[in-house]
Amino acid sequence: MAFHLSRLTLFQFRNHREAEVDLGPEVNCFVGPNGVGKTNLLDAVHYLSLAKSYFDPVDSHNILHGEDLFMVQGVMCTAEGDDAILCSVRAGQRKILSRNRKEYDRLADHVGRYPMVMITPYDGQLILEGSEVRRRFLDGLIAQFDRGYLDALIRYNRAMAQRNTMLKRFAEQGGGSLELLEPWDEQLITHGSTVFEVRRTFMQELVPLLALHYAGISAGPEQVALEYRSALEATPLRTLLHQAWDRDRMAGHTTQGVHKDDLVFSINGQPLKRYGSQGQQKTYLIALKLAQFDLTQQRSGQRPILLLDDIFDKIDPQRMRHLLKLLSGQRFGQVLITDTDASRLHAALDGLDLDVRFFHLDHDTPLTREKVERTVA
Repeated sequence: MAFHLSRLTLFQFRNHREAEVDLGPEVNCFVGPNGVGKTNLLDAVHYLSLAKSYFDPVDSHNILHGEDLFMVQGVMCTAEGDDAILCSVRAGQRKILSRNRKEYDRLADHVGRYPMVMITPYDGQLILEGSEVRRRFLDGLIAQFDRGYLDALIRYNRAMAQRNTMLKRFAEQGGGSLELLEPWDEQLITHGSTVFEVRRTFMQELVPLLALHYAGISAGPEQVALEYRSALEATPLRTLLHQAWDRDRMAGHTTQGVHKDDLVFSINGQPLKRYGSQGQQKTYLIALKLAQFDLTQQRSGQRPILLLDDIFDKIDPQRMRHLLKLLSGQRFGQVLITDTDASRLHAALDGLDLDVRFFHLDHDTPLTREKVERTVA
C-alpha cells in the first residue's frame, strides 16, 4: 500500500512555535543554517509514525521552552483516502495519539501503520554506546511490521518490572524464594522466547542486505558482518533464570534474559568500533539503515518514508552516488532531506526525474517553499 505525508503542522514543538508545510509525494528538502529546526521537522514526522521522538525519549523535553504542551499533526495520503494523525503532549499528562479523531487506547496499535526509516549522524551511537541502544534500534525496527513481536516485548518488560520489584524487596529485606517468582518467570519465559525467536529469524534476513548495501557504497575490499548475540542461543531461558537466582536476589534485579541481548558490528572479523575508520563506520551505518528500509518494505508491503538528516554534509562522493542512484531509480517512496547547503542539494538532485521540492528555514523568517524552476531529465 502506497502512502505519503502530504501536510505537516507543528505547534510549540521544540523550537517551532507554529509551522505548517505541504509536502510532495517524492523528495522534499529542508535547507537553512544550523539551529533553525530542520532536524526537528523530521523528528515531528517520527512522532506521527512511531508516537515518539527519535532523539529524546522524554516527551516533555520536546515542548517549546516556556510552554506546557506541543501538538504535531499530519495528513497521510493512502490508497483508501486521507488519514489525519495528531500527537499531543502536555507536561505531567499522558501522551495522546489519534487517527481521524479517534484516540488510540494503546500507542502500540499505531506502530507500523506508516513505517519510516531515519538516517542521521546521531546513528553513530549505535556503534559507540552500550547494548541498550542497539536493542532499542532492533526492537523499533521489527515492531514496525510485526505486531505480535511488539506485544510480546511489552508483556516481557511488564513481567520483568514486576519481577524486579520483588527481587529488590528480597535484597532489602532478606529471604525470598524462587517459587515466589514463578508467575513472573513463566511470563518471562513465554514472551522472552518469542522475542528471541523473532529477533534471530529477522537477523538472518537483515545481514545479507547489510552486506549488499555496504558493497554498493564502498569501493574497498573489506567484509562486514552483523551478529545477534543472546545467551538463549545456548541455554533455555528457564535454565538461565534458575541459574541466576542467587545473583538476581543479591543484585535486586533480573540479570538474564533477552533484555541483555546485543548486536555485534564487525569489519574484516574485527570489532567495528575499534578497527573501523570513521568512513567505514559511516558506510556501515548507512548500509544498515538501507537494509532496514528494504526489509521493512518486504515485510510490511509499504515503502517507508525515508528521513535523511544532514547526511550529505557527512559523506563523501562515493557514498552520495550510491544514494542518488537509489533515488533516481525510484527505489524509495517519499524522502525528506535536511541540509545547510541548498546549492549542494540542487547539484545532487536537479535533473533527476523526480518531484523535488525545496523549503527554506531561517532564524527570522517562516518556513517557505522555493519557487525556482528546475530542469528534469
